[in-house]
Amino acid sequence: MNIQAMMKQAQKLQKEMLTAKEEINNKLFEGKSSFVTVSIQGNKEVKNIKIDMDTIEKDDIEMLQDIIVVAINDAMKQIDEETEKKLGKFTQGMPGLF
Repeated sequence: MNIQAMMKQAQKLQKEMLTAKEEINNKLFEGKSSFVTVSIQGNKEVKNIKIDMDTIEKDDIEMLQDIIVVAINDAMKQIDEETEKKLGKFTQGMPGLF
């Protein structure tokens, strides 16, 4: 394989990686825990937090805080899994690239 063909293949691979990463960044992930739903975009920006107020009482603020953390972590885990699924084939042997 000559250098030009290798460069062309590398450019194609880079374009595919950027497209996959853009798809992930634009996707909305929902993490859930009890009566809390957190929406986080693939770039890990929190977009929305929904709380079912019919379920919570004022004395449950500490529990609510814990549930929000669990819901956010659930959505972040989904983002990491989607990133690995779509970009893992590109980053084998290069951990932490994305």
